[in-house]
Amino acid sequence: MSSATGQARELDLRELKRVCSNCSLKELCVPMGLNRGEVERLDKVVEASRSLHNGDHLFRKGDPMRSIYAVRSGTFKSYVINRDGEEQVIGFHLPGELVGLDAIHPDHHQCSVMALDTASACIMPFSQLSELAASIPGLQRQIMRLLSKEISSMVPRAADTTAEERMSGFLLDLSRRLGERGYSTSDLRLSMPRKDVANYLRLATETVSRVLRRFQDEGWIEVDRRDIRIVDSTALKSMVKGDDGEAQ
Repeated sequence: MSSATGQARELDLRELKRVCSNCSLKELCVPMGLNRGEVERLDKVVEASRSLHNGDHLFRKGDPMRSIYAVRSGTFKSYVINRDGEEQVIGFHLPGELVGLDAIHPDHHQCSVMALDTASACIMPFSQLSELAASIPGLQRQIMRLLSKEISSMVPRAADTTAEERMSGFLLDLSRRLGERGYSTSDLRLSMPRKDVANYLRLATETVSRVLRRFQDEGWIEVDRRDIRIVDSTALKSMVKGDDGEAQ
């Protein structure tokens, strides 16, 4: 091995030693209550951040369960292929969110996850993560919390909701999730194409465009291709069914 190659390898290893310690997203996908020693133990489990491009898969439905993935950058979508051979989008995943939890019980993935842009994800081998969680209660609780959150997000959208209600709920949910990551809650960049948004909401692409135009005409949002600015979040919330007017 040449000296330059050796130095590069040494730098790579040094950089990977503190994947979680130096990650700005660590409070979103690992417990906030871990002490320094526990975070360093988690660092040793997390593998290199894997870079993908639009259309690349993190994993496919039926793949054996090996790892849980934490989105580090970019956006991913999860989807299944129905009996008619058609794609059904079941979710979008942003930085700081975990994917792959669906495979814990059946031991194989129940959906496929694909990058929608240039994206990366940290890889956490599940067997090692399980052993670590057994000795770190805070990590175990976090995994259980994330499992519960994923199960809740898989509750089917009500069939009797209108297109306006579904679109409002989608925009508000995206706003909330971006806000949790320190981004603007009013300036949204839709990394997913409208056809994927329509698929996810079980609407026609033309319907999504029509509803967005209506919201813009009402002065609730401003639309510039994939950039959406929420001008009146109260009006959007009034469109969503749910307790206390909150998006579900």
